[in-house]
Amino acid sequence: MRSSHTETHLPTVRDNPRTRGMCDSSPRRLQRRVFETLFCAFCAGVAVFALLGPALAEEPAEPAEILSLPAAETPPPTPAAVDPVTIDPFIELRGAVWRTKAGIVFLKTPVGLLTLTSKTTLKDLKASQEVRFWVHERHSVVEIRNRIDGSLVHRYLSGPMTSGTDAPRTLHWWGPDGDQTVHVGTQEGRLTDYREGDPLTVEVDETNTINGVHDLQFDLQVSQTPPAGADVQVLLSGTVSKLKSSFVFVRTPVGLVMLNSKIGIPRVKVGQPLTLHIDHEHVAVTFPSTETPTPRRSASPTP
Repeated sequence: MRSSHTETHLPTVRDNPRTRGMCDSSPRRLQRRVFETLFCAFCAGVAVFALLGPALAEEPAEPAEILSLPAAETPPPTPAAVDPVTIDPFIELRGAVWRTKAGIVFLKTPVGLLTLTSKTTLKDLKASQEVRFWVHERHSVVEIRNRIDGSLVHRYLSGPMTSGTDAPRTLHWWGPDGDQTVHVGTQEGRLTDYREGDPLTVEVDETNTINGVHDLQFDLQVSQTPPAGADVQVLLSGTVSKLKSSFVFVRTPVGLVMLNSKIGIPRVKVGQPLTLHIDHEHVAVTFPSTETPTPRRSASPTP
């Protein structure tokens, strides 16, 4: 006989796929929400960066990142910008030893031949040496230096003897760097025959102490235009004393100077005043006017 009681069995939850999906949806939903939140935040950040990017790109770089340009240096004055020489006579030249004879040295300069003569010195000049030559009114300076290292070999000062006023047993002299004091040293006995204002040539060492008394003369030929950039300054005024071939002989305060007409000298005649001005490669020859201007008569009728 069958019993009327019926057992009811509840289905196992884990075996029901539908139920299992409902149970698992909660963690996944949480993860999905977290992911969506992070993704939205990322998109917002990209949008902000896209908006601010151009503005940031237009901002100047930090001072440390700016390459500072070097300060513009003031260029040295060109020869044309240097104040022109106004001392007359004035000569500034450099020459190289070309030939030597007993007491005579021939030097090649940018303008022509410079000859130095002496009976008491100039006996040991060599081709490895150069000569620097200055004339300033009644004063002249001759420096002989080694061409390689520039060391001094001889320095001669010529001009009127002028006693120093700052210290005893000194002389006052002009030099390329300005007025200078020359010490007599052991040469006081050699100077007893000279009086104040007498022409005198002495040799001095690097301390400007006299170590010799000599005779020294020079002759200058201006036969060519100096090349560009040559270190030459000449201002000489004189009177034409002789014309021979293509040379014009001019009597100047520093002696007779020979000028080649090829440097740009027009027709001249003996007795005519002449001024030569050389500024580096520029050569100019002028003729000061000696004519007295004739007074002009008035065109208005005399009352």
